[in-house]
Amino acid sequence: MNENPGRLALQRWKREKPDNFYHADPNLAATIRLLAGDSALARIEERLAAFGAEVATVVDRLADEYERIENLPALRRYSPIGERTEEIVFHPSYHEAGRRIWASGILACRAEPGTAIEQAALFYLLTHLGEGGHACPIACTTGLIRALQTHATEALRKRYLPPLINPDYDEADRASQFLTEVQGGSDVGANLVEAVRDGDVWRISGEKWFCSVADADQFLVTARVAGGPRGTAGLGTFLVPRRLDDGSLNRFSIRRLKIKLGTRAMASGEIDFDGAEAYPIGPVSDGFKIAVGVVLNTSRWLNAVGSAGIMQRCYLEARSFAEVREAFGRRIVEFPAVRETLATMKCEQMAAMASTFYLTHLIDRIDLEQADEHERKLFRWLVNTNKYITSIAASDVTRMAVEVLGGNGTIEDFSPVPRLLRDNVVFESWEGTHNVLVAQVLRDSAKLGLLSNVHDAIRTWTDHLEDPRLLGEARRLVEALSELSARMARSLAEPAYGAAHFRRQLTELARIFQAARLLAEADEEQRRQWKTRKAEVAEFFIRRHLTPGYRPEEDAEFAGRVDRILSA
Repeated sequence: MNENPGRLALQRWKREKPDNFYHADPNLAATIRLLAGDSALARIEERLAAFGAEVATVVDRLADEYERIENLPALRRYSPIGERTEEIVFHPSYHEAGRRIWASGILACRAEPGTAIEQAALFYLLTHLGEGGHACPIACTTGLIRALQTHATEALRKRYLPPLINPDYDEADRASQFLTEVQGGSDVGANLVEAVRDGDVWRISGEKWFCSVADADQFLVTARVAGGPRGTAGLGTFLVPRRLDDGSLNRFSIRRLKIKLGTRAMASGEIDFDGAEAYPIGPVSDGFKIAVGVVLNTSRWLNAVGSAGIMQRCYLEARSFAEVREAFGRRIVEFPAVRETLATMKCEQMAAMASTFYLTHLIDRIDLEQADEHERKLFRWLVNTNKYITSIAASDVTRMAVEVLGGNGTIEDFSPVPRLLRDNVVFESWEGTHNVLVAQVLRDSAKLGLLSNVHDAIRTWTDHLEDPRLLGEARRLVEALSELSARMARSLAEPAYGAAHFRRQLTELARIFQAARLLAEADEEQRRQWKTRKAEVAEFFIRRHLTPGYRPEEDAEFAGRVDRILSA
């Protein structure tokens, strides 16, 4: 009996998928070279290639196993002899994946400043799995590492930092960050959990509502200092160890684990603290500044890296499927509408890479104390704006992948695409909903004049282009920026107008920023005579988002541009 030809095509699809996510994306290496230099890439490329292979093969198969509904984490509050343990039990495949991920140095590299590019590249490869149960713990642990490095006393740092940067998964500590309460998610100033000083330690009491990485060894917790002022000014940031020095459990209990739409292999719970032993990170009066400026900003940065990784995996899945799937006597990759969808996915992904890895570059410069005031202000604008724009784009791209795969794209065990979609919907809400981030950018822009820094950066990049082909695109951006500036100025001057309209304006500015980075990268890559299609990507992106009245059917170059993008 002959095998069904459709099944033979699917078998070929499975065989021909990339077996190394690093090698499947030459733009990652190019981006690192542009931002950090050839020597930086040479130093880490072997590890990136090894990790890219491991994630694409071994870890991907492990994730398929522990992401199954029957293998998700479970709460086991008591031992068989009645001891309270508050243990969260994972499938063995989860820990096997963790060992391989930690061994990559994805957290150990943060022992030294100037390693954000390295970590981001590893994290990007990892999030080809989606959150995969481990991306959130890594982001939370990175935030605590940075908080300890920059604000903790030497004694606290020596005690709690080493296990966080240990590359041995079985010996390392993982961290979490608990800010959200029932009455205050985005409104952190409404927090009620209280911190009371008790000699050399503090005692934390109250309920935290959304506690991701509930199995962590070290909790970073915001709490209201007894007798302190209202609002965010009264919040301290504390480190709460899961276990005390004598090995006993600290004074907390897990009510239950959340049943989430996505990121299901990572345990999120509701936790009550009842006089738990805690240690302040930095002065308690600076707690909110530390929680947002260090911890949440770290998560917002890595959230965007993760969205870029999700987009790339969706493109790989959709492109490889379209190459083998036949309908009406043709491979579906030959249909113009499918080709346009794939080109759109690729361009959105590369735009996210351009803005996110430029943000990563700024983080390294700040950590190495090389950044000037302009760069610091640009970082403050970009870290919030970029998380917002990339998470939205990633959800759009994952839906496009579902469309290319058709009904198969909705089947959980057919491909990772449903998991990637579910995970990215959660990414959209993590560390600030869209409206909260937009409101933060509006406040910062009005208070600190951040928009002038953004405009200056965009004009600098467009003014220094050398390729004549790119100059016309640059003029489009400058015109769009000039028109947008007047509307944004009104948003800053009139609070009611800004509250109603700043979000759509910020979306446009974010896309202008991404397009300017694409043009700058394309120009430099062509100057170095690299094989690149980034100019076509920039043109496609600018026409899609920033060219009023543009109609592809009236563009004689449209089909050719799509073909060139897909040939890269």
